[in-house]
Amino acid sequence: MLAIARALVLNPRILLLDEPLEGLAPILVEELLAALVRIIREEIISAILVEQNVRKILGIVDRAVILERGAVVHEGDSAALRNDSATLETYLGVARAGGTIAAPEIPTLERG
Repeated sequence: MLAIARALVLNPRILLLDEPLEGLAPILVEELLAALVRIIREEIISAILVEQNVRKILGIVDRAVILERGAVVHEGDSAALRNDSATLETYLGVARAGGTIAAPEIPTLERG
């Protein structure tokens, strides 16, 4: 979280985030995701997120790319990927019984 804050001080046009949720407590994950959504959407900053927790990240990104051994095996709209149970199960092992992954509810930050 400190690394993200340091990067934002420089007012970047693009953020490169490698496993930003790793090692965080669940409550902090939700708060960080809410902050990232606000930063990306409201501040109009592009971001590239590398994340293994697909259930959390697909709900906040516009596009998704799946790499396998350095090769692109899927590229497209994240909403379409959420509904593609075959691709999710084949490459990520996260398909649910219903066949889709629901977008997570991202808490909004209240301004006071």
